[in-house]
Amino acid sequence: MAPLSRKLVLAFLCLLLSFVCFSNAQLSANFYGTSCRNLQTIVSNVMRQAVNREARLGASILRLFFHDCFVNGCDASILLDDTTTFTGEKNANPNRNSARGYEVLDTIKTQVEAACPNVVSCADILALAAREGTVLLGGPTWAVPLGRRDARTASQSAANTQIPGPTSSLSTLISMFSAKGLNARDMTALSGSHTIGQARCTTFRNRIYNDTNIDSQFATTRRATCPASGGDANLAPLDIQTPNQFDNDYYQNLVVRRGLLHSDQELFNGGSQDALVRSYSTNDAAFRSDFAAAMVKMGNISPLTGTNGEIRRNCRAIN
Repeated sequence: MAPLSRKLVLAFLCLLLSFVCFSNAQLSANFYGTSCRNLQTIVSNVMRQAVNREARLGASILRLFFHDCFVNGCDASILLDDTTTFTGEKNANPNRNSARGYEVLDTIKTQVEAACPNVVSCADILALAAREGTVLLGGPTWAVPLGRRDARTASQSAANTQIPGPTSSLSTLISMFSAKGLNARDMTALSGSHTIGQARCTTFRNRIYNDTNIDSQFATTRRATCPASGGDANLAPLDIQTPNQFDNDYYQNLVVRRGLLHSDQELFNGGSQDALVRSYSTNDAAFRSDFAAAMVKMGNISPLTGTNGEIRRNCRAIN
């Protein structure tokens, strides 16, 4: 290769590498440090009001963040409404009749736009709201990397295929999380989000009537409000002990076969995650530390940065 050609190639590679590094470094906890100083205060205040009104909203918004990040990255695509020419993710199977908390994010966005117009993305608002909801229910805190931008599109088909379901096996869970860059430990820690929130009867009916790795008294209790047919929307707490308190009781439930969803109990069913579940069940500090680290890792899934995407003025619609 001629010296000039070699230099051009090397220059191109250096430029490419610097671009990659720059792209990966776009997210920063201080991204809005000068452009929107009151952002975290606004998010915290609105979330506190919402959770005080209904504790379940903390879990609902945490779930929205998870379902957003698993579909083409953390880009607020889940917040887009359907239109006559656009099909979003809100009516995908994992979200239809269960994803909720959108109005809380609308309130946050309205207040943020009043304070800092056209600066803060809906994707970052959702990431911060998920953290605040967790903290308000007694969970750990973490520094949220910021600087995401909002998607101009969504994918109902991806939402239907890339979000793990309540009947997933352990191997399926590990595989689906791995596809997003999350390992088995991350998956087991993030599943601990089921220490808060509720699930609909339709998502756990088969478990309480047909699974054998379930405590019989627990199954009987759940059957009282989840009949073999009908009552699909009837709710039950994912954590029977402390449904509105973020703690390690979820793992304690799994050890005694009281996981509500089939996918929950798969984490403790003679498989590779048994030891970790048992560890979390007796070591709340280890669970909290791993959960916080896994949330940051999940929040880094394929963010739009730089000039990609946009800063939506309304989280429900592209500009």
